[in-house]
This record gives sequence, structure tokens and C-alpha cells, in this order.
Amino acid sequence: MNSTDSIYIAGSNGMVGSAIARRLRALGYQNLLTPSSKELDLRNQQDVFAWFDQHRPAYVILAAAKVGGILANNTYRAEFLYDNLAIEMNVIEAARRYESQKLLFLGSSCIYPKLAPQPIKEEYLLTGALEPTNEPYAIAKITGIKLAEAYRDQYGCNFISAMPTNLYGPNDNYHPENSHVLPALIRKCYTAVKQGLPAVTVWGTGTPMREFLHVDDLADACVHMMLHYNERDFLNVGTGSDVTIRELVELVADIAGFRGELVFDTSKPDGTPRKLLDVSRIQSLGWEARVSLRDGIQGIFDDLEAGRLVLD
Repeated sequence: MNSTDSIYIAGSNGMVGSAIARRLRALGYQNLLTPSSKELDLRNQQDVFAWFDQHRPAYVILAAAKVGGILANNTYRAEFLYDNLAIEMNVIEAARRYESQKLLFLGSSCIYPKLAPQPIKEEYLLTGALEPTNEPYAIAKITGIKLAEAYRDQYGCNFISAMPTNLYGPNDNYHPENSHVLPALIRKCYTAVKQGLPAVTVWGTGTPMREFLHVDDLADACVHMMLHYNERDFLNVGTGSDVTIRELVELVADIAGFRGELVFDTSKPDGTPRKLLDVSRIQSLGWEARVSLRDGIQGIFDDLEAGRLVLD
């Protein structure tokens, strides 16, 4: 992948896609194709094929997806399944049809069984039932993996896949209802401090364990895989360590300067009890995460205080 090669980043305005674009530009890649969703609706096959026919990207990074937290996943089940299936099928087929040299599909750690052994190895895929609240999204992402594998098997396409753990960082979604757990907690604690609120309410019991990867680390891993990985098996991407939700909110509250009460609403769902990825495979290729959880969260609050990030 040379600095002048055309590289299409699907989802370039999202958290993951924008981080990958930043990383590639920092490394000197000059020919990035980054149409917005308004310019190119990836759910429309005819539009996707026409765009690929015109631009013929040499490399494709498929970071586009409809995403959200537990509430969004469980509320918009049909949309999460249909939209993500359409995006994957259209882009992957277009990359084959218009002869892109390589494609990287980005999935999610929610593909694994709800009660998978910990830490989760790549081979645990399809060995048990999924977490019900995000099953449609997980099924769509599993389909993306299998599409990449099938296109490699049948057509010889150099299509690879990466499964990142929970992500956070610049351009995250801080919507009060449709965000993931970490940005939701950041918003709650930040708002509580600014408004002088006495308490912050957290969904669930606080006992589930989660792993969090800064999106800049994921971007670095994606570029590493585009440069050095050409195998059929997908790779987990994470930090290799996790925290309880209680530990997470206590860390966020400490960084935010919130000294009030933390209330755990046990009527709300916990989701998967634990979800820690085994990252030994990607580490064996010479990559590992570098941003600590405290430093990553601190960076977000620094952006808030400096006005570089506005929640409303």
C-alpha cells in the first residue's frame, strides 16, 4: 500500500473511519477517498457500484455501520440488521467487482456468544447463543466476516477482517439515549459537575466487565493489518485488560471531579457479563495498544474543557 494509492474509507465521518483517516494522513498517505453518507448511501447498491466504477479504489477499509448502545440496538432491531447487511454486501461485492486489491472489514466483539469463555479467542465465534439485546447487529457483523471469508475462498480476494473491542475517543456518539456505556458515563459525569447535580445514575448492577480501546489505537491496528496481514482468519483488536462498570464510572467520576453519589439502577439490563478479547494473535504480529484508559478519558475531558468537544 503506497502513499499515492487510492484508499477508500467507508464511514470516514464516523469515530472509527475518521481515526483511520487521521492515521493514514499522518503516515503520508495522500489519496484518501472519503465520501460522506449524504454523498454516497452505502445501502443503495446501484449508487455504490456506480461510485466504485468511477473511482476504482485500490484499497478499501469498511468502517461504515449503523451503531449504538444497548437501548438503540434493542429498539431499532430491524434497522440494525438491514442497514448493516446492506452496507456490507454492497461494499464487499463492489470491491470484488471493481478489483480492489485489498479490503479490511471492521466488525465488533459483540459477535461472540454471550457466555463465551474469557478471554475470548477468535475460534469461539458461533459456539453459543448471542446476547439478545444486540443480536441483530451481531448477526450482521458475523455475516460480514463470512462474506470476507467466502469471497476469499471463491474469488481469491484479499479480504481481511478485524474485530475491535469497545471503542471510545474523538468523534464518539454522546447522545443521551443512543450512546455506548463510556461516552454515556462521560456525559453524565460532566453534566453533573457543570450543573452541580448530587447524583449520577448508572444502568445495571455495575458488575459486568468491559474492555475499552482508544479509537486511535484501533486506527493504528487497522493500518498495521493493511500493511502486514493477508490471512483468512479475522483478528481480535483490544487492550487485553478490562474493568467493571463500577470501576469505570468511578474512574470517569474521578477525572471529571464529580464527588456526588453513584446510583446503580438494577432495573436496567447489564448486557453480557464479561467481554474481554484474547489479543495474542495480533500482538504476535507486532502490534499492541498504547493508550491507557485513564489517559484516553482524560484526553476527552481536556477536549471538553478546551471547547474542542461539545456534547449538545
